[in-house]
Amino acid sequence: MVIDERGPKHIGIILDGNRRWAKAHGMAAIEGHKVGAQRVKDIVKYSYDIGLKYLTVYAFSTENWKRDPAEVSLLMKLLEKFSDEILESDEKRKVKFKFYGDLSRLDPKLQKKVHEVEEKTKDNDVMTFGICLNYGGRDELIHAIKSIAQDVKDGKASVEDIDVAMVDSKLYTAGVPDPDFIIRTSGEKRLSNFLTWQSTYAELYFPEIYWPEFDEIQMDKAIEEYIKRNRRFGGN
Repeated sequence: MVIDERGPKHIGIILDGNRRWAKAHGMAAIEGHKVGAQRVKDIVKYSYDIGLKYLTVYAFSTENWKRDPAEVSLLMKLLEKFSDEILESDEKRKVKFKFYGDLSRLDPKLQKKVHEVEEKTKDNDVMTFGICLNYGGRDELIHAIKSIAQDVKDGKASVEDIDVAMVDSKLYTAGVPDPDFIIRTSGEKRLSNFLTWQSTYAELYFPEIYWPEFDEIQMDKAIEEYIKRNRRFGGN
């Protein structure tokens, strides 16, 4: 498949079902995350190959810290390994990597790697791959509101200046267009704090398969479903 003008420009994916997939296969939860991480790499490469401009995935939410500490630690190690692989591969020459969320809570070593990845890929303009890391839609909005309030307090803006464009400019995803299409694997039918502001007009798709099962064929199937939709944005 090659994406044409009928297809989405920006796809967001909630990577759901790694642990349930592992359980169904008699494996430990972390094994599901490992397979899921490889699936992310596969889908990023495929998205680039078919001409998708923006892909954003929900990798770790602000609520995920509540999980077992050992699982969280292993997830962070996977993210660190993923960052290392990006820096060592040719992908850094093709794809712009962006990380969205409150990165201050991450281990300093991981923070450094994340910033290094962003810096080394910042001039790539064929495709942008966004990773929501320690991200929550409400947390993002609070961050934006506080920033706007500070600008008003400092006299840099007035209350009358506040509009959609201003809010957009204060989000973690500033400069990135809203997603056209959001996919959540595993069959769960909710967004769970993912791109809360940005998803207002996104088409939603909930395939009943776990993330480790979402391959290139499933991606094509999802895009074909998107093309069938009639997006009216409140019009006729």
